[in-house]
Amino acid sequence: MIVFLLPASGYDPTEAAVPWAALRDAGLDVRFATPDGRVALADRRLTDTGFSWLSPWLMTRRAELAAYGRLTEDPRFRAPLSYAEVEPAHLTGLFVPGGHAPGMRTLLEDATAQRLFAQVFTAGLPVGAVCHGVLLAARAKDPGTGLSVLHGRRTTALTALLELTAWNLTRMWLGRYYRTYRTTVQAEVTAALADPAHFLAGPPLPVRDTAARPGRGFTVRDGHYVSARWPGDCHRLAADYLDLVRSRHADGAAREA
Repeated sequence: MIVFLLPASGYDPTEAAVPWAALRDAGLDVRFATPDGRVALADRRLTDTGFSWLSPWLMTRRAELAAYGRLTEDPRFRAPLSYAEVEPAHLTGLFVPGGHAPGMRTLLEDATAQRLFAQVFTAGLPVGAVCHGVLLAARAKDPGTGLSVLHGRRTTALTALLELTAWNLTRMWLGRYYRTYRTTVQAEVTAALADPAHFLAGPPLPVRDTAARPGRGFTVRDGHYVSARWPGDCHRLAADYLDLVRSRHADGAAREA
């Protein structure tokens, strides 16, 4: 089974629902895990409350919101595991969405989630992360080296340009909503890498991808790990992660044959 790690609340609905839909539509077993095994809902500002006149640009788009609606009706979503209940030996993959809301800290700062991520990553299973979700990867330590599991890897994540632009547009009424931490995501992730050049920011003017045009998105694939920057990359990320999972299954079948 593939497990999506969710915080107690406040994740980005696109970053969870689009990859989930691709995996489920491919017939794969997808489960969820939250800090305490309770149902976790996405950031309501992205699904309901909005951003005043900026809502057409910052809120979740209609198609992705429909995918999130499907996700919330899935019986597996309604009965999540706790992080502590997830057995790495039973997994075939792990995926970590991101988000800006304060609730994301219940995932990113959780020691159990960090250890779980490190176990799955070092086992070579397919791993995907997007936006703030890459912070969990940066904070997950390889027990053999004591360094981040991303040390020596290439990755992307929410770029400083994207994070600071959204913050500057909204800070007069939303305060630090777009600044989950004082350090930008890009700065913290880059500090965990072996070489700052291993952080790939992608095109400076990102364009949102769609189901019909996933090539507009930007991802970085390094071995069994794939990462993306923001919701606008998630259709491409979903396709790339599904490809990783299928490749893993094909390799396993070949070894058994």
